Amino acid sequence: MAPSSREPHPSQEPQTSREPQTSREPEAAAFRQVLGHFCTGVTVITTADGAGPAGFACQAFAALSLAPPLVLFCPSRSSATWPVIERAGHFCANVLADGQQELARRFGTSGGDKFDGVPWSPSPSGPILAGALTWVECAVEAVHEAGDHYLVVGRVTMLGPCRAGRPLLFYRGRYAATDPGDLGSGPAEVVDTLLAWPRYADWM
Repeated sequence: MAPSSREPHPSQEPQTSREPQTSREPEAAAFRQVLGHFCTGVTVITTADGAGPAGFACQAFAALSLAPPLVLFCPSRSSATWPVIERAGHFCANVLADGQQELARRFGTSGGDKFDGVPWSPSPSGPILAGALTWVECAVEAVHEAGDHYLVVGRVTMLGPCRAGRPLLFYRGRYAATDPGDLGSGPAEVVDTLLAWPRYADWM
């Protein structure tokens, strides 16, 4: 009988040993470089107490839940503004527009009177900055420790109107904006995710 020409079953093939994989955390520089390719919007999180207004620039802001309406932001453990927000128990997230780079830089720097010369309007949750695309007022719902940051969950109490304009973006360590030609006038994209509305895929 002629020998079989069939290939051996994978389970019959010689097994080769593999070097054990060791888990190693990425270096901070590589972490920043890779995550910097994820484009974000820019907000200024504000609040106010008896000592006056306070605020800081924040990329780490996102919608979290529709029912109930929740958002999140992530202040650094070293943030001087976060303790003020924590004591006040409320905040206002101002969504910055293209052209507000200097405002973002001002609120992204520690120290000094960040509100000096900046037009704003009072609200129950925190200052509303002039020129912002929109704003979201919230009450602090929960706080979780997350490495060198806190993860703060806010319950939305009021939403501001949305004015026309392009958002301020942050990408690869630089401020940017959407191309006016890319906005289009067609229907919004339908995205089958948590934050897709039944009829209108309009994101917060």
